[in-house]
Amino acid sequence: MSIDWRSIQSSLNRNFTTSVQATKERLGRVGQDEITELPQEYKDLEARVDALRQAHLTLLKITKVYESEAYDYPSQIQESIVELSASVGHNITSFAATNLKGTRLQAAAPAAPTAPPAPVHKTLPHALVRAAVGAATELQNATPNSPGEPLAAALGMYAQGMEKIANARVDQDQAIRLNYLHPWQQTLTTSIAVAMKARQAVRTSRLELDGAKQTLKSAGPAKQEHARLAVENAEDDLVQKTEVAIALMEKVLKNPEPIKHLNELAKAQLIYFSHAAETLSNTQAELEELSMTAEEHNR
Repeated sequence: MSIDWRSIQSSLNRNFTTSVQATKERLGRVGQDEITELPQEYKDLEARVDALRQAHLTLLKITKVYESEAYDYPSQIQESIVELSASVGHNITSFAATNLKGTRLQAAAPAAPTAPPAPVHKTLPHALVRAAVGAATELQNATPNSPGEPLAAALGMYAQGMEKIANARVDQDQAIRLNYLHPWQQTLTTSIAVAMKARQAVRTSRLELDGAKQTLKSAGPAKQEHARLAVENAEDDLVQKTEVAIALMEKVLKNPEPIKHLNELAKAQLIYFSHAAETLSNTQAELEELSMTAEEHNR
């Protein structure tokens, strides 16, 4: 393989010139009139793209919690391996079969215990289900001769309703991750990142141009022509890269996908909260009926 040493040397020279120019500007050794002014259209687009990128990052900082389902799982809960491995469905079904006779919930319960589910979810709704089932079981075991113990029955009703909400929570999180979170992050790492890279190319080209201008100022008669050609080439390069960056930034700003993704976030939340509200309404009605029955028996 033949090595193009001339091309390598030219690239090294440009990189050195760019680095020197950037250092001078950072140290304030270059006058403002010696820095090439970029088009106002370009600078306006830069500001808008920066705002768009920051908007994505701001919302992503909060919504990244959906990557882990345990975002509402209290850290102080210390559930044992046995508790987490227990089949919630099995416990609720078995409990309902013996403690919810005569209620409307009893008819919805399967006749036989279900098989233990494979996943063990660490969410607040799932923790509430396990806690309610565990508390009901303790009451049931303490009063084996009184299977219709009112509080145990109430806990079973609550656990049944909360289990539906827990499952809906898992569905919501999966929908948010698939339809909002992943596309939202992809926008940051693709189209916005490409526009930012094009802007960096513009900055580098502008530094090369200003460095070439400084070289032209200090060039002797023998190097004047070469330095002038370098300035012209740098000017052409800056114009080309600026046009490319403008096109990419405009494309990013006109992209309708972020609004679509945000809509998916709201849609998943709406489905979950609507289902949760309906389930809690039905559960609360059953609990209120049981509460009134218990008060009547007490009187």
